[in-house]
Amino acid sequence: MDADELLPLVARGDQKAFEELYGLVAGPVYGLVRRVLRDSAQSEEVVQEVLLELWRSAARFDPARGSAQSWILTLAHRRAVDRVRSVRAAGEREQRVARRADMPAFDQVAEEVEEAMEREWVRRCMERLTALQHQAVTLAYYDGYTYREVARRLSVPLGTVKTRMREGLRRLRDCLGEAA
Repeated sequence: MDADELLPLVARGDQKAFEELYGLVAGPVYGLVRRVLRDSAQSEEVVQEVLLELWRSAARFDPARGSAQSWILTLAHRRAVDRVRSVRAAGEREQRVARRADMPAFDQVAEEVEEAMEREWVRRCMERLTALQHQAVTLAYYDGYTYREVARRLSVPLGTVKTRMREGLRRLRDCLGEAA
């Protein structure tokens, strides 16, 4: 039997006819839906929805308007397009909500406060360094200079910079460890 013969039987609630129709149209319906959605998991969901709709609304089929196969594929195409629109609308809705969110989240406020406190503690610890340690650490870690460039800028030997950096970083570590 073909879809045109099976669909009127399905409309009367014939489960065997539906099983046969299912086997006949599931592949073409999946292929059409997959081409529209490009996602196998969503395609499988839509195919299930289409076949359920087919079971429930088989009586609406009008053979005067076309073949059963075309009617079924039209149902599938409409359902797939509806899914694309739904997914797109959900994404746009999420973007609108995100744009409207003027107030930062609580966690963001807490993080900003914590960062400000950490910056203040680092500033206080930096004040405890000697002038050469402070200059060397600032040039290397805040301004991004290499140790060799720091030595050139401060007009001191590279070994001196390395020693002052090591001592300065140790003092910072100890000072910052007190904060924890």
